Amino acid sequence: MPYSPLLVKPMKEELTKIGFKELLTAEEVDAAMKDAEEGLTLVAVNAVNGAAAGMARPGVRMALEDGSKRPDRLLTVFADQDLDATARLRRHIADIPPSEPSFALFKDGELVYFVPRHRIEGRDAEAVAADLRAAFDEFGR
Repeated sequence: MPYSPLLVKPMKEELTKIGFKELLTAEEVDAAMKDAEEGLTLVAVNAVNGAAAGMARPGVRMALEDGSKRPDRLLTVFADQDLDATARLRRHIADIPPSEPSFALFKDGELVYFVPRHRIEGRDAEAVAADLRAAFDEFGR
């Protein structure tokens, strides 16, 4: 059962305010992933939990502010809220077990880097940011 839209609104806005495009439907995910066939795309699987609030969202914000290279596209789905969109995104990372929060980095449509919850939880936001910056530098143009 999805969370109340009022509850998740500020959590979604933490990412949309820094440039993430919110994907609400399976069709939006399909269209966005077709666009992701060129360039570097970061997808954030947002969530209602402490790892998302304390580490993932602040960490990605820091990575995007401080990094020399940035992905061409920033996309997000919200697990336990936008159920169809999240399920469709998971088809694009089918070999990876569901994990929320998490980050998936695609280069020219291919998954090249993934940060699951267990690499977010228990770390500080700066450590998450450092991992993301390193991936942007490695896979960016």
